[in-house]
Amino acid sequence: MISNRAVTAATLGLVLWLCGLAAMLAFGTFPAAPHEATPTAAMPQGWSYPFSCCSGYDCREVADTAIIEGARGYEIRATGELIPMSDKKIKQSPDGRFHWCSVAGANDGKTICLFVPPRSF
Repeated sequence: MISNRAVTAATLGLVLWLCGLAAMLAFGTFPAAPHEATPTAAMPQGWSYPFSCCSGYDCREVADTAIIEGARGYEIRATGELIPMSDKKIKQSPDGRFHWCSVAGANDGKTICLFVPPRSF
């Protein structure tokens, strides 16, 4: 036989879960999902930017000319920001193209992640 205490605890848990769901629906605060990179010849199905880099609008592919690779690291031409090659913001690009993730996707925003193609030797 199930005790009243167990039923009360289960009911309370369900009520709290439903309240949380109602709050998310009312305020539109769902966990953000990363968006997709545009399909390319190298990655015809596209690929997903990781959540740690992108909350749905922070990342985009940029032209090779937007990033300068030098001995000290990668320079974002739009901002002049220099990111050392050893920085954790630097990620390997799955499609061999540059992708820049900046705060709020702004062209003058600070870099969150930079996806880079394999280095030239």
